[in-house]
Parts: sequence; structure tokens; C-alpha cells
Amino acid sequence: MDQRIYMNPVRPLHKTNKSLQSKLNQPVISFQEILKEQVNLNQSPPIQFSKHAEKRLASRNIRLDANRIERLTRAVDQAAQKGARESLILMDNVAYVVSIKNRTVITAVDDESMRDNVFTNIDSAVIVRG
Repeated sequence: MDQRIYMNPVRPLHKTNKSLQSKLNQPVISFQEILKEQVNLNQSPPIQFSKHAEKRLASRNIRLDANRIERLTRAVDQAAQKGARESLILMDNVAYVVSIKNRTVITAVDDESMRDNVFTNIDSAVIVRG
């Protein structure tokens, strides 16, 4: 009987995951940086105004302060959550036609100019109160 001991080469139990190794070699990101990134992701991008809308706001003497812009932004967010593409937003006796995808106000119509006006190419309406 042969009493020699034969040694098999040592093999890992599983293959090494190279992508895992590369992740382990990356620099550590602080909790504060991750939190800041997540907070920025949750903020809505700002709304923009087309040149046409800017002219209409000026000619119709429609003033937008920070509060109104914030309310308009929330209305755009609501329309986006429902899948709207082009929306009519009614707020403070002013009608805004907004491209939801581009987050751009296309035009603005005040109460006096709204009489006998027809809004076309919209797929939704948002009514903002208060």
C-alpha cells in the first residue's frame, strides 16, 4: 500500500467577480455627498419660458413672483406624474399652456384675453387654487 499524500492545487470556491473587485477599489463616498446627491435628484428642474410666453407675460402685464413660479412648477410636476405632454394650467385667473416634457411655458393668457379663446393641442388641464 502506498502511503504518500497527494496534494491537489487549492482553488477558490467561486470565481472572482471582477466588477466587484473594481467597485472595492473605488474611492469611498461620504454619507454627506450621497445625501446631497439624493436631495438634488428629488428637486424638480426649473420651468422655462419661451420667447413667445415672455412677450405675452409682458404685454398682458402678468407678474410672476417666486411663490407663483413655485406653484406653477408644482402643477407641472403633477401633470408630469400623470403622463401629460401639453397641459393647460389655470392659476390666479391666468391660463398657461405648458410643454410638460420640456418644462417650458409656451404661452400665457390673462382673464380678459381668455374670453372666446380656444386652447388646442393640449391633452390635460391642471387647476391650481390658493
